[in-house]
This record gives sequence, C-alpha cells and structure tokens, in this order.
Amino acid sequence: MKARTIKPWWLFAAFLSGLTLAMWAEDLILNWRDNRLEITAPRLHFLGGGKPLERLHNGASVPFNFQVTIFTANKSHVFLKLPEQFVVSYDLWEETFKVVKTQAPKKFAAHLTDKAAEKWCLEQMQPSLSGLSEKELLWVSLDIRAEDGKDAHPLFGRAEVGPPGISLTSLIDLFSRPPLREQSHWQADQGPITIEEMKNSRRRF
Repeated sequence: MKARTIKPWWLFAAFLSGLTLAMWAEDLILNWRDNRLEITAPRLHFLGGGKPLERLHNGASVPFNFQVTIFTANKSHVFLKLPEQFVVSYDLWEETFKVVKTQAPKKFAAHLTDKAAEKWCLEQMQPSLSGLSEKELLWVSLDIRAEDGKDAHPLFGRAEVGPPGISLTSLIDLFSRPPLREQSHWQADQGPITIEEMKNSRRRF
C-alpha cells in the first residue's frame, strides 16, 4: 500500500485554522454598565469538558479560582486585581450545576446549565474602575484555574451557602505564580480600550 504524504499546504491550512480558533478562544467582551466593567467570555467554557467536568460528574465539587486584572500605561502598570473563588458542584439527578461564591459577599446559584453557571460566575466579577480616566487605555486579562481535587469541598448536605473557601490572601498568592503544568486553566485578554469608547459605542468590545 502506498504511504500517504501530507501536503505542505494542508499543514499550513491546519496551522491557520488552529491559530484562528486560538484567537477566537481568547476573546473577552467588555461593556460599561452601571459604572462597572461588565465582562463576558462566550467562547470560554471551563465547564465544557476535561478533568474538572469529569470530577463533577463523579459527584465531587470543584473549586475554580478566578482573577480579573486591569492594566494601564501600555500594559506595564497593574491598576486593579480582582480575585475570586467559585465552588461548582453537579446534581446528578437534575443534571444541573450549583455555584457558590466563597468570598464576601457570599452568594450561590443553583439549577443552572453549564453555560448559565459560567455566565453567573462572570457576572460576579464586575470591577469598579473608579479613579481611572475615561481616556486612559486599559487592558483586561481573565485567568481561571481549576483546583486539582485535593482541596475540593463537598457542598450537598452542608450549609446552603457552602464552605468558607480559600482566603483572599491565599488567592492573591496563588495568582502570583504560574499555573501548574497539568492544571486545567483558561486565560483570555482584551484591549486596549477606554471607558469613553465603551460608553460612546453601541457595540460591545
């Protein structure tokens, strides 16, 4: 049987296709609402598969650590960091998700689809940009890391709002280091953009 050869043009097309997917996957949508930065990431699905979803389907709860970072001055200055933790669990009977926000003010939401749970988490991450000039260029980075299981907390059968979760100091320290090699993590970036542009434009960035 004659061996098949891979054409150079096919490799190039595959590279471009992968590059396009990577670029789409990094998109953040930024919107200015009620004097806060509203962040959505419709192409980032941290509950869409992989080890975290497998653990959830096996009845474990999975902590996801989030951080939104706002950069200014040509992305050389950190204007703000907003860390947060969400503990996600899965109801095997209803096939829905429950999410607990562990930092104050603590909140929870239940009976959610995977996409609704992802959206709910980001709705809790709306930083105030008070003190920042409306003409100042800013860049936004979203970092999400799933814990590996040893620190997971069972939610069902406990208090309605769930466990105390990780401390703010520990969260800040966690994001001061790169993710572990085999750790499930996601990152998306957007910018530069200004508050003035978001206010004056009808389209979302």
